[in-house]
Amino acid sequence: MKLIQEVVEEYPIYLANSMNSLRLEGQKTVSIEIAQQFDWEVPDWIVVPGGNLGNVYAFYKGFKMMKDLGLTKRMPRLVVAQAHNANPLYAAYKNGWDFQPMVAERTLASAIQIGDPVSVHRAIRALKACDGVVGEATEEELMDVGARADRTGMFNCPHTGVALAVLEKLRNDGTIGANDRTVVISTAHGLKFTDSKIAYHERKLHQAKGNYANDVIRIPAKSDRVIDELRKRVEL
Repeated sequence: MKLIQEVVEEYPIYLANSMNSLRLEGQKTVSIEIAQQFDWEVPDWIVVPGGNLGNVYAFYKGFKMMKDLGLTKRMPRLVVAQAHNANPLYAAYKNGWDFQPMVAERTLASAIQIGDPVSVHRAIRALKACDGVVGEATEEELMDVGARADRTGMFNCPHTGVALAVLEKLRNDGTIGANDRTVVISTAHGLKFTDSKIAYHERKLHQAKGNYANDVIRIPAKSDRVIDELRKRVEL
């Protein structure tokens, strides 16, 4: 991030990442859409994958704006979900909000593989203001829960897997109640991450055993062979 800041200072490139306030204003509209789709009844919890953390602050701004305008009556509690291999905010949360940057290790949730988030202090202010929570998920946890979610037809990305894994942990420990209305922000589609999806189901990921992997069957690209395999497994 420091490198790109130096570049844009010397060369006419438009910076469109989380340092750009217009990006945050755009992300803020997600909170408005959530409230609108729930007939202006604010959910109890919003769970969002956290990398550079601009989206966390943006969601807070949106919900705060609606409450201040009288469109809604309360604030949701925010949950930031981080990958264990890139979890500086989670470490700060566990240490009294004392933030220390880290060198992020490789994670399959590559878009949140960030050790020094540019919006960390704004995110911390937002979490403090709404009594927020930060959780983490290992590589195996995020891929396992992602595979389970895929069975419902979601085909989600690894970042959403992080959020779903943290949601499950918070539900299991009672932080999120059985009747709490909870929204999980899905930040991408699984089609952007087919390599990790295939490797999971082939049990080739070194940090994930593939506990919910499907059997991978490779056949020639011929319709009759596809139909034969389908007939073995699906009765019509």
